[in-house]
Amino acid sequence: MTLAVFNTLSGQKEPFAPIHPNQVGMYVCGVTVYDECHLGHARCYVAFDLIRRYLEYRGYVVKHVQNFTDVDDKIIRRAAERGVSPFDLARQFEGRYFEVFDRLNVLRAHQFPRATEEIDGMIRMIGVLLEKGNAYESGGDVYFSTRTFPGYGKLSKRTPESMMAGARVEISERKNDPLDFALWKSAKPGEPSWPSPWGPGRPGWHIECSVMSQKYVGDTLDIHGGGQDLIFPHHENEIAQSESASGRPFVRFFLHNGFVTMDGEKMSKSLGNFRTLDELYREISPEVLRFFIVSTHYRSPLVFTAKKLDDARAGLERLREGYRHLEDLLAKPATETADNAGMRPIDGRSFREDFEAAMDDDFNSAEAVGAIFGRLTDVNRIWDLFQKSPSIPAACHGQLRDFKSVLDPILDRVLGIRPAADGVSAGDADQIRGLLTERQAARKEKRFGDADRIRDELAGMGYQIQDTPQGPRAVRKK
Repeated sequence: MTLAVFNTLSGQKEPFAPIHPNQVGMYVCGVTVYDECHLGHARCYVAFDLIRRYLEYRGYVVKHVQNFTDVDDKIIRRAAERGVSPFDLARQFEGRYFEVFDRLNVLRAHQFPRATEEIDGMIRMIGVLLEKGNAYESGGDVYFSTRTFPGYGKLSKRTPESMMAGARVEISERKNDPLDFALWKSAKPGEPSWPSPWGPGRPGWHIECSVMSQKYVGDTLDIHGGGQDLIFPHHENEIAQSESASGRPFVRFFLHNGFVTMDGEKMSKSLGNFRTLDELYREISPEVLRFFIVSTHYRSPLVFTAKKLDDARAGLERLREGYRHLEDLLAKPATETADNAGMRPIDGRSFREDFEAAMDDDFNSAEAVGAIFGRLTDVNRIWDLFQKSPSIPAACHGQLRDFKSVLDPILDRVLGIRPAADGVSAGDADQIRGLLTERQAARKEKRFGDADRIRDELAGMGYQIQDTPQGPRAVRKK
């Protein structure tokens, strides 16, 4: 099946075809580093982490670039409130970004360019736009003239009149048209500034992403991602200035994740109903939060309620319980002659096909997760039968092993969920199983020093031992 993605630019699903076969250039708009990251950020960056992971699983070589906006009105105001340098504030929250998203198992982008380190490129692009007549200088500011770009509105599907009526437009007496937007802002007292042909100042917000994406990915991006709130004006403005400057299409596929709703309302700082990731991590584990997000299609609203979180916590535990049963069954020897009634084998190949069909349909992770639970239900049925009659036919045992070989990379590499029970990573699973077997033997032979050594070794790997009626198991320490 061909991968099809919903392209905001065309308003429909399209077969995915990057510029260069087997290579994908993806740029995702990053955070403005003036405050703690919140659930809306997690919704976005987990979504595009999932998209990147699946593209890599499908064999694409992905170049993933995500910027930091480190000069901005919000940063300047917050730094003044705290009596610190805007640059120091920005670096502080850059560090916080990595702390909270590493815990969510979000792969780091290949490059994280900063706006303040790309000023020269922005000045050059603004110069090109002035030369082409797409921009004008006014009192030390430089503005893009939206009326000079015939395609303005093609992403958001809005007319200039509807943009005026429905959008928050920055009004300035220096503009020729209310829809024009700032490319360069003249310096104000006490604010960071850089020299330019139009006097000291700093870049507008939109120009930075055009410059950084084209520098690090290329004139035309395969994928440009972000939240739906960025469609207008940010991404609309990026298209206008980028295509005016280069004369080439800016993006082949625009992908936008859905909003977060908190008890029926869109999450928003202005409404005071947003939750920082630090706050959430005190209530739920990052792994539960990630599972909650990937269990919803990336374009659908993420409905955040206490019950939804409880459902996600229970769902992840059901997944892990099924995985524990799968591992425990595979630890039992196959019986060549036994015909344990009802132990129908699980076809790993059909599972792979179902999973990939779901993900090929615009990265439908909700349906893909459903395919996993469908097969784990079969695993649990086989486990229950084994409890009644402890034998596993060789054919069933072999197909359970094949199913696990398909499941492990899907959970670990694509969904970013540690596939083993209680947070044991796939890479650790075999080693841990061996250590637990060795510890059991040591305790049985009363070599308690060796048993303690193994316990300490597991602790050093980040696991603690739980002794259960079914035997010991390793649990990732919280």
